[in-house]
Amino acid sequence: MLEAFLPTDVKTRVSLVHLSLLIRSSSYLFSVDLLDDSSQDNGVQTNQYSSIAPAASPVAQEDPFTTYFEEKVPIPENVNQIFSFRKLWAFTGPGFLMSIAYLDPGNIESDLQSGAVAGFKLLWVLLGSTIIGLLLQRLAARLGVVTGMHLAEVCNRQYPTVPRVILWLMIELAIIGSDMQEVIGCAIALNLLSVGRIPLWGGVLITITDTFVFLFLDKYGLRKLEAFFGFLITVMAVSFGYEYVLVNPNQGGVLKGMFVPYCAGCGSQQLEQAVGIVGAVIMPHNIYLHSALVKSREVDRKNKKDVKEANKYFFIESAIALFISFLINVFVVAVFAQAFYNKTNMDVNAECNATGSPHTDLFPLNNDTLQVDIYKGGIVLGCFFGPAALYIWAIGILAAGQSSTMTGTYSGQFVMEGFLNLRWSRFARVLLTRSIAITPTLLVAIFQDVRHLTGMNDFLNVLQSMQLPFALIPILTFTSLTSIMNDFANGLVWKISGGIVILMVCAINMYFVVVYVTSLNSVLYYVLAGFISVAYLCFILYLVWHCLIALGVSCLDFGISCSYLPKVLVFIVSRITNISCIF
Repeated sequence: MLEAFLPTDVKTRVSLVHLSLLIRSSSYLFSVDLLDDSSQDNGVQTNQYSSIAPAASPVAQEDPFTTYFEEKVPIPENVNQIFSFRKLWAFTGPGFLMSIAYLDPGNIESDLQSGAVAGFKLLWVLLGSTIIGLLLQRLAARLGVVTGMHLAEVCNRQYPTVPRVILWLMIELAIIGSDMQEVIGCAIALNLLSVGRIPLWGGVLITITDTFVFLFLDKYGLRKLEAFFGFLITVMAVSFGYEYVLVNPNQGGVLKGMFVPYCAGCGSQQLEQAVGIVGAVIMPHNIYLHSALVKSREVDRKNKKDVKEANKYFFIESAIALFISFLINVFVVAVFAQAFYNKTNMDVNAECNATGSPHTDLFPLNNDTLQVDIYKGGIVLGCFFGPAALYIWAIGILAAGQSSTMTGTYSGQFVMEGFLNLRWSRFARVLLTRSIAITPTLLVAIFQDVRHLTGMNDFLNVLQSMQLPFALIPILTFTSLTSIMNDFANGLVWKISGGIVILMVCAINMYFVVVYVTSLNSVLYYVLAGFISVAYLCFILYLVWHCLIALGVSCLDFGISCSYLPKVLVFIVSRITNISCIF
């Protein structure tokens, strides 16, 4: 009101100051005004890149809705040692469930193909991929421990609606692709164990049914469920370890291939196989899974010391679990490298014919290099090392498929609950997440021959490789934000190294996708891939923009979210209109 008594030139300066203040504060005003568009959780509303208060201790606050576990494992108190085996045992479980994704049928097939194509020469790629996987799983575990929420829940809070829905759809595609490989892997194992009496579609139905049964084991106690997964990992270790002892590979060749990063005489086929190893080991849905599994321990997230301790023990447990999974993968690579490297179809056909195998027609009479998958791999082992090798191989594949199918279902539940904020009954959630993958898997099982699944597996590997940025970019983004992670946000070294690792992994996987698309030799596929690539890269750039801001590239932070820009402009224009009335 005092402006009415001011001279005209002074009024103008005052009005311009008002306008400047309005523009500079519009981001804040609209972040408050638009809180209604943000996600809600237990009555707490947050806007984009808002801080997330640490969840209360499970003892002090009970959530009426449990997304997965109905109990939490207590952590021993009054243990003052720097390292306690009692505490490590209490934290043991989530890392081993996470490590099963490194042992799924897709990984096993990648291992045996690596051994058959390149011998021991790509073991160092497997080792490097596992180490990179450990570093990425560390970020996922820290996010869950510090915030008390898993990655899907944080994405739901921090991203606007449209990007959030797109992100959810992409991760669901990755889960469906992985689930198809796992379920069909179980079906192949049952087919081998039954000597072909159980068809592929029958194995799929059996696997889906028993997965429903096993998923409710946690009703009898969380530790019993984790023990069951431990049993399945032991079955894999014993099965593939038996094959390793039976074949007796060259130990010097194994160690050289593991620690000498070189591939003498390798060509494009070996390069594509190396890229396939990276894509098979690092899986997008596993990042979401691990960030949720760590919530099963009683950690007082308001106590900085307890959070730091939980991060330490979860990292140690994850390192142990991935070391065991790495050894099992090495068993498979070494078996096929020693026994079948440089073997031709004619060599295998002659051996299978000599042992009276009914599957000699799988290997045509030519000198092409042997091409194997998990089905043919079992047949070849049976031809060269006897029926016991075949059946034990099938048991290992069955354990790998069954365990990874269960953890894949858990991933589906976490992702759907987190992104969509579902509050359904447990049975309804399990039924929905299972049903999403049942239809495409059954169609493949009915219309596809068990002997000719390699093309489908290649497509599913490409599908999962394309979804990898949608897990890696968000996890680096949110673990780098002090508003979310507080004192546990990534430091400069982790930001730089994490960014380089994620860029490298995504580039390797994109190379794999390009190689696959170019091998299709179809102009129609090229045009379709071009349109998809434009939309895909635009969304990737959006996620990278947010990630770079979180990493500290402040020049990209325009102060307001693009989704709010139209409303902010309307707000500013209306204020300018009001100011113009003063002149």
